[in-house]
Formats: sequence, structure tokens, C-alpha cells
Amino acid sequence: VTTRYPLSDEEVEFIYLFSELHDIGKIAVPDAILLKPGKLTPEEYGVMKIHPLKGREMIALMIREFGLDGIHHTDMLKNIIAYHHERFDGQGYPEGLVGEAIPLEARIVAVADVFDALTSVRPYKKAWAPEDAMAHIAAQAGQHFDPELVHLFAPLLPELLDIRQRWQD
Repeated sequence: VTTRYPLSDEEVEFIYLFSELHDIGKIAVPDAILLKPGKLTPEEYGVMKIHPLKGREMIALMIREFGLDGIHHTDMLKNIIAYHHERFDGQGYPEGLVGEAIPLEARIVAVADVFDALTSVRPYKKAWAPEDAMAHIAAQAGQHFDPELVHLFAPLLPELLDIRQRWQD
């Protein structure tokens, strides 16, 4: 598939590695909010929305304190953590960035994160069927998600199902 977002193998590998840290800022969110079985109140949601900024602060501190400035792609790491809740239409947080102002790596992680969240059991919801999650993501192309990334992601459903089956335990 041709894309206007060519990434080197190294960049893809770093996005893969760093994506695991996207929610590190949730350490700053009380468990009563993180594990709440029902819908969050507006105040609770406000607290939840701080996690990207807290995560960015934590990573900046670690990089500074441990002399990690020499590690490749630390900007990519910071972008994934800070901007994975931005929306393509500008309605996301923490900064309300629009379209390609959102770093590519954060746009990629946003699609994968929502797919994972929808297809996983949470204290407040049952897991969605993967096909339903993919339909939701497709419906949000151009609003929540970069439409080109959705176009690239959608055909991967059979491969995602195969991976899920192999790593079920």
C-alpha cells in the first residue's frame, strides 16, 4: 500500500517499543478513577485528561535525571505520550491539535490504542467484537483518526485476529 507517511524500519520499531509507554501518566490518576466501574463524572474525566501531560513531565524528568538525551527518538516517545488523545478534528486533548499538527507517531498509536481499548474488557465495559471496533474506527476516520491511517489499518484485521489468537493466554 502506498502511503504519504513512509517510515523507516527503525522508526517503526521505536513506535512499537514506545507505544507501550503511552499511558505512563496514568500513574498520576487515582485508582478510584482508573478502576471505576461506571461512567466518569465531568470532574473525574478532567482528572483523567491530565495523564498525557503528567506522562510527558515524567519522561522529560527521566531523560534529564538519567542522562538519556542520547537515546534515539526521544521526541517520538514524548509525542506518543503527550498526544495520543488528540483527535484529527481538533476535539482531543491536551492541546486540541488538528490533523497533521498531531505528530504521526501519536496518530498511529491513537488508532491502535482505541482498537485495543474497545476489544479489551475494562471495569466499566465488556470487550467489543474486533469487527465492531474496526467499524467504529472506520466511522471515525477524519474525525477522531487520520483517515489515511484508518485506510491502512482496516485491512490488517485478519492479521490482528491471528495475533490475538496466538497470544490469547
